[in-house]
Amino acid sequence: MSGRGRPGTDRLVAAAFALTVLGAVFFAAVYVLGNRTQLLGLALFLAFAGLAAGFAVWAGRLLPQGPYVEEREAMISPPEARRVFASELDRDQEPVVRAALPRRMLMLALGTLAVAFLFPIRSLLFSGPTPWRALGRTAWRDGVRIVDAEGRPLRPSDIARGGIVTVFPEGRVKDDHAMTVLVRVDPARLALPGGRGAWTVDGVVAYSKICTHAGCPVALYVQTAEQLVCPCHQSVFDVLKGAPPVAGPAARPLPQLPIGVDAEGMLVARGDFPAPVGPGYWRTT
Repeated sequence: MSGRGRPGTDRLVAAAFALTVLGAVFFAAVYVLGNRTQLLGLALFLAFAGLAAGFAVWAGRLLPQGPYVEEREAMISPPEARRVFASELDRDQEPVVRAALPRRMLMLALGTLAVAFLFPIRSLLFSGPTPWRALGRTAWRDGVRIVDAEGRPLRPSDIARGGIVTVFPEGRVKDDHAMTVLVRVDPARLALPGGRGAWTVDGVVAYSKICTHAGCPVALYVQTAEQLVCPCHQSVFDVLKGAPPVAGPAARPLPQLPIGVDAEGMLVARGDFPAPVGPGYWRTT
């Protein structure tokens, strides 16, 4: 059965492979822009669904179809019969030889998929910091202003004695990894570990808000005891002594952020946390 006169089938196969091209481009775009797992899965589904549909239509409509009969006894056909058979066989192979559009779209689809898969491979080979290094750092840097959840810079006087404020690096108010609490206590009562005497301003101390047990936000402050409390599993941290755990399952202190003031009297960070924030994790050095 000849492939001529069936352009609709060629276009159907080409459309299926075009879907693969779109899926591959979609995969690459999602990976670069946001790496959303659900969208990546959808893109791969579209790409491979188009590939499968194209192969199915190609095999079912463009390749020679049977039935084929194997003779029980070997026989030698006359030369004329063999010539006619060879002619018919060549004509039946025309869909494979002459179906240029599906073949070109197949090559384009496979090529696009190959290029799309280079994006995650490149990330594995030439990515930024390893996961444990990325988890060990936050957006806090020396000189970065401290702002509240509304993005407003703060002065030491904006935190009342016995008060607590959740703060972020300026321009990163959605960065939960850098989420920090400011607590103001009596400076004379502070008994911070050695070397941290200059990490506070007028009794204002800053600690990571991410609990070192399971990563919950340490959102409660017991003013009378001067302790931060995680409401998830009741880990308790001593604010005056550098936030070591004094009760509950947490095993590490809340990392303390060194802070100071800039020329305008606004609170700023004096570097990043000296230890990884959040729950402990295994890492290699």
